[in-house]
Amino acid sequence: MTEEPEVGVDNLPIDVELISDVTDGVLKTELNTSTREDIDFKTMRVVGLLSLLLGADNDDEVMDLFRQAYKLLELTNHPGRRAPSFTAFFFMRDVANLTRRLLWVYVERNGGVPRRD
Repeated sequence: MTEEPEVGVDNLPIDVELISDVTDGVLKTELNTSTREDIDFKTMRVVGLLSLLLGADNDDEVMDLFRQAYKLLELTNHPGRRAPSFTAFFFMRDVANLTRRLLWVYVERNGGVPRRD
């Protein structure tokens, strides 16, 4: 019998390595070498990955992270186009950090540890 892969939102498989690589890249990003467009692009990418992870599990620890994510992702908390780049930069990092935390929970529950460089 073949084991089905773990899935998240819309039955998409969770790609642990991709999520790890993307969040690593975001967290290594420096404000002084990033354009606002770069920050906005990376933010949208990591928000999508966070959404994928939010659908992957349903226990108390995940639900706590889920509530944190929804609070962070509320439209009123998103930096607008007129917000300073540093505000958008730190929002991007907050989303990446929360995504990383959910990734660790997911991997811990499903065996293995995400690779750390």
